[in-house]
Amino acid sequence: MSSEQLIKITSAGTISIPKDFRKFLELQKGDYVKVLIDGDCLVVKKVAIS
Repeated sequence: MSSEQLIKITSAGTISIPKDFRKFLELQKGDYVKVLIDGDCLVVKKVAIS
């Protein structure tokens, strides 16, 4: 799996997580992720909500 992909931001400001990234991280519809800024990077982390 490539760890880098170019993704276009929609006019609504949303992005889609590529299918191979979701599969690798075992993310499914309805899951939550944490989004944070680290310098000039946007970081998305898988989180478990119980």
